[in-house]
Amino acid sequence: MNIIATEKAPGAIGPYSQGFEVNGLIFSSGQIPVDPAMGNIPEGIAAQAEQSCKNVGAILEAAGSGYDKVVKTTCFLADIADFAAFNEVYAKYFISKPARSCVAVRDLPKGVLCEVEAIAVK
Repeated sequence: MNIIATEKAPGAIGPYSQGFEVNGLIFSSGQIPVDPAMGNIPEGIAAQAEQSCKNVGAILEAAGSGYDKVVKTTCFLADIADFAAFNEVYAKYFISKPARSCVAVRDLPKGVLCEVEAIAVK
């Protein structure tokens, strides 16, 4: 098992890693829309979805993978009413249409509107 770490995605805010590589599979931790350079969170679901997807991409890149090698994502929304707006942004990144679960949850860390995690091949 190899730990994946990059400064191009937010650091872990708890006892976990940004990602792991195991037997050629990449597992990213859930990425909330924190800008890793500034530490801020953008306003609105579109901007937050964009940043969450970019953060996942940075972890994939650090592991030698990419969006095109993602086989499964799990997406969390604070409000299911944001589903369509989230999908518009998500579709720009995950163009290979990996398997996906997308659920609304009661709350997310730091009060964000979305979180995205991915499983990819190397």
